[in-house]
Amino acid sequence: MMTSAEIRQAFMDFFSSKGHAIVPSAPIVVKNDPTLMFTNAGMNQFKDYFLGNKKAENTRVADTQKCLRVSGKHNDLEEVGVDTYHHTMFEMLGNWSFGDYFKKEAIAWSWELLTEVYKLDKDRLYVTIFEGDEKEGLPKDEEAYNEWKNFVAVDRILLGNKKDNFWEMGDTGPCGPCTEIHVDCRTDEERKTVSGKTLVNADHPQVIEIWNNVFIQFNRKKMVALKHYLPSM
Repeated sequence: MMTSAEIRQAFMDFFSSKGHAIVPSAPIVVKNDPTLMFTNAGMNQFKDYFLGNKKAENTRVADTQKCLRVSGKHNDLEEVGVDTYHHTMFEMLGNWSFGDYFKKEAIAWSWELLTEVYKLDKDRLYVTIFEGDEKEGLPKDEEAYNEWKNFVAVDRILLGNKKDNFWEMGDTGPCGPCTEIHVDCRTDEERKTVSGKTLVNADHPQVIEIWNNVFIQFNRKKMVALKHYLPSM
């Protein structure tokens, strides 16, 4: 079994080999951003790049980010102790592209790292893609679905709703569909009894998300309600 240090180093080495510059973690207490108190996601320090406010020095970077989720939209505080995988403070490994590669490479590399470097059993892995949301005018992520068909059987590509497969840092700001990879850690006997795909995103303590490819395609802006008053007759 790999240690956390070995997992971290293997991640950095892998993405370095793919042309990524390794950058340091941002401070947990966010500076120069009035919309956030704490760094709650790996993308926080790259927010201006996604918004086009700054130009990135490197179009491909990888890092390990210390995150704290005790307030706001991403608040895991109430989940700690309830399940086996929610934490308030944790380390998030991430690879980032700023106008360089997108879904094809991100999906291929996540699968390569998990199955060829970390040696996870492919038969224990399931993936989810965004199913779309008609109410908000968001389409199904067909591109991610088609890319995954190159690596896994169609019955292991599961559809996820907006709650599970659409990433938002807050009520406003960069957002987009995501595709996740889940691992089934149950015994072989348990897996024969109940299919792992029925337990994905079902709060099972041993069928858990281990990877999330977020595709930041949108920038959610605040809606302003306007009222029009007609003069009385």
